[in-house]
Amino acid sequence: MELSIDRLTKHYGSKIAVDCVSATLKKGVYGLLGANGAGKTTLMRMLCAILESTSGGVFLNGKDIIEMGADYRNVLGYLPQDFGYYPGYTAMEFLMYVSALKGIPKSIARKRTVELLEEVGLGDAADRKVRTFSGGMKQRIGIAQALLNHPEILILDEPTAGLDPKERVRFRNLLSDYAGDKIVILSTHIVSDIEAIADEVLFMKKGKFVLQGSVPALIKKAGGRVWELTVPQEETRKWQAKSTVANLRHEGQQAVLRIISEHMPDERAVPCEATLEDLYLYYFPTEQEGA
Repeated sequence: MELSIDRLTKHYGSKIAVDCVSATLKKGVYGLLGANGAGKTTLMRMLCAILESTSGGVFLNGKDIIEMGADYRNVLGYLPQDFGYYPGYTAMEFLMYVSALKGIPKSIARKRTVELLEEVGLGDAADRKVRTFSGGMKQRIGIAQALLNHPEILILDEPTAGLDPKERVRFRNLLSDYAGDKIVILSTHIVSDIEAIADEVLFMKKGKFVLQGSVPALIKKAGGRVWELTVPQEETRKWQAKSTVANLRHEGQQAVLRIISEHMPDERAVPCEATLEDLYLYYFPTEQEGA
């Protein structure tokens, strides 16, 4: 199975949201990283055939996904960033309703719904109204609905938003178990989630892919750009104002800064082993794309 993104572009008037991106995705988990306004959600909506491109296309095994219509939707699972639900339904009723929309036979849907509610940790809440759920519980039922039809392509936009650390670990394990021979595309601001489960990572900036590769290969690109600097506490604001400070911790009267910089920021600085988060901060130092 192969999902090809070919010179995909989306304009909104004079604004270019996605700018002629291309990639070939095969089985595995792909992490999509970028600041707000980088074009991630627009890209994912085009990958789901919800939004038509201005130019370029997306092809599954050589077939245009727009032309495939229902055949593509049948192999697709999608969790949008702003997930909608029916507050008057119980968790069981809601998943059965979504199953019906997906054309899943009732007998199969009930068994699958019970399985998924257990897998996302909502087995005991099957008969509770969704409106009584916490934000994290609603997100978990959103993940469950995306998995109902055993999709071969799973697209998740900010799936761990609202999940506590324990729930995030559960989700990562669920996704890793599920991925197998599927194509999974995961967009999130939580770099550690991508680092833990992604086979490949795509960095998106101003509508373009600026980096793509495995986590170890990308981390190597941050090598020589991460420094630890110990300074008197009164110097911390000065360094935060003029540098990208990834982390700060206090040790007595001293402050230990983790600084992302092309060059040694100070003669007192010592090099550190890089992480994916360091690379993210190198490309998105202000977490602001401007749109």
